[in-house]
Amino acid sequence: MKTVIPWTTIWIVISWYSSNIGVLLLNKYLLSNYGFKYPIFLTMCHMLACSLLSYIAVAWVKVVPMQSIGSKKQLLKITGLSLVFCFSVVLGNVSLRYLPVSFNQAIGATTPFFTAVFAYVMSKKTESWVTYMTLIPVVAGVIIASGAEPSFHLFGFLMCVSATASRAFKSVLQAILLSSEEQKLNSMNLLMYMAPIAVAILLPATLLMERNVVAITVALARKDIKIVYYLLFNSSLAYFVNLTNFLVTKHTSALTLQVLGNAKGAVAVVVSILIFRNPVSLIGMLGYSLTVLGVVLYSESKKGNK
Repeated sequence: MKTVIPWTTIWIVISWYSSNIGVLLLNKYLLSNYGFKYPIFLTMCHMLACSLLSYIAVAWVKVVPMQSIGSKKQLLKITGLSLVFCFSVVLGNVSLRYLPVSFNQAIGATTPFFTAVFAYVMSKKTESWVTYMTLIPVVAGVIIASGAEPSFHLFGFLMCVSATASRAFKSVLQAILLSSEEQKLNSMNLLMYMAPIAVAILLPATLLMERNVVAITVALARKDIKIVYYLLFNSSLAYFVNLTNFLVTKHTSALTLQVLGNAKGAVAVVVSILIFRNPVSLIGMLGYSLTVLGVVLYSESKKGNK
């Protein structure tokens, strides 16, 4: 009997794709093409929106039951995760100032490699030799793509690699810190607690490293009111990435989310090339394809080991 996919699930997946790719492309446009060179302030705007909208979603709309923080120890753990989270998002946004989205996505696809490394270093978790072998094309693809990238920028590359490693570090750290049943939080509640802490971390960083950014933004808005709409829309999209990510997992499965995520990277690459017209090379695209193939094989080997 043929399985019919509900329209609700289809629309949620479309929304997830749209919000993920949309926030990525809009970040690139603002930080690179538009000339709004303030990645820390932009990240803080994202976290402000996540703070407000996640509270509304959990406390008022009741998308999920509200979970409370049970102890100071748990709060400290969430604060630590927020710090790593901020670091990864800021570095990712910084990299978009210097790298095309296509190359940014190629580097981001190496997350499984860093996850495997951190899982072994931090918790001595090992995988099968087949799983480790699948990481070879993941890394080799990025090396090939880097050598053939027409818009290669060393600083942007280092920022993007650091952001990718930080995301992997956060996922492993989260699994370690919030492993007990009484301390586990679903993703929506975790975001609701992490986002305000992230704002508290990013505010002094913005004031120290991006001085007069508020005055500059106000001056920009007087010349071009569109910057206000861009920031509001971009910040709202940043929240909907998290919301739709949760809903896709709820209506499908974590494995489906992983498969869709692999395809999303490829879609983002194609869309970004069409919009920004950044030069690409055949060897670079082959390198990226090799990385994606490695990620798919990695996912399959992990599934086979369960």
